[in-house]
Amino acid sequence: MTKVNFRTLDLNLLRVFDEVMAERSLTRAAHNLALTQPAVSNALRRLRELLGDDLVRRSGYGVEPTPYALQLWPAVREALQRLRASLAPGPFDPAQAQDAFVLAMADATASQVMPGLVAILDREAPGVTLRVLPLTTRDPRPLLEQGGVDLAIGYFPGVLAELGATHLQEQVPRFLSQRLYDGRYVVAMRRGHPLAHARLTLDAYCEARHLLVSFSGRPFGFVDEALAAVGRRRRIVLTVNQFFTAGQVVAASDLLTVLPQHFLGATGHAEALATQPLPLQVPPVHVDMLWTRAHDGVPAQRWLRAAVQRAVAAAGPRDG
Repeated sequence: MTKVNFRTLDLNLLRVFDEVMAERSLTRAAHNLALTQPAVSNALRRLRELLGDDLVRRSGYGVEPTPYALQLWPAVREALQRLRASLAPGPFDPAQAQDAFVLAMADATASQVMPGLVAILDREAPGVTLRVLPLTTRDPRPLLEQGGVDLAIGYFPGVLAELGATHLQEQVPRFLSQRLYDGRYVVAMRRGHPLAHARLTLDAYCEARHLLVSFSGRPFGFVDEALAAVGRRRRIVLTVNQFFTAGQVVAASDLLTVLPQHFLGATGHAEALATQPLPLQVPPVHVDMLWTRAHDGVPAQRWLRAAVQRAVAAAGPRDG
């Protein structure tokens, strides 16, 4: 890459770069920055010439970043956020805010969080917009570091264990988390399933045909890890990436699946489903929100996290 003379670098170019990377669209970036699209294109051209890299390339209806842009963006975004927080540290006024937040979560989590969060926006922050992305991984740290997601919400046992170990060594942790609620998973099947009405044994469970919900597509989940620990395995014949889809499929088939207890009503098929306790011990399921240190002190981000906590509390007691 070209060596950049930082003394002559126009920092406005980095603001444009950050917005384009966040939106993956020159048109939306121009709107957010109150600039014309030609002005955004010109700023990108100047930054390309300075850095010696294309930065973004047209793709479909938007743009896709180059590997160098993806590598550069987290540092640029964190520096800009710190600068904004230092220059404008005033309180966040949700009633006047026009912020846009991006959250990543699974559909089962969204069923708990989003109704209350939308109600909070309606009452307190009518100008704020939210975008919810499907969670496709149990490790959302790359999404958070790249700046495309403000807050990830879900079950991240491996990440939290790793963070707990690294926090002992880091003076300033890169990621922070907050417990939102504890969940319980149950075995779900259609009401007429042969296993629906008698006690579900481990043998019967392992002999059945199963549907697995896997965000990453990997055909091995936390139940399979628990089975492997006792020398057992189950037969997974279908893998999907949404709990809602799983509920639909098992309601009309002889497959078994594992669903969060609280999500059964949100499937729209609760009356067609029967549930049984899992016939083996599995680790407790905790739902946490995860964010970067760069977002920790930003007033708007603090408000968002508090709003999520209030939305979860408004959902009331849950058994899953």
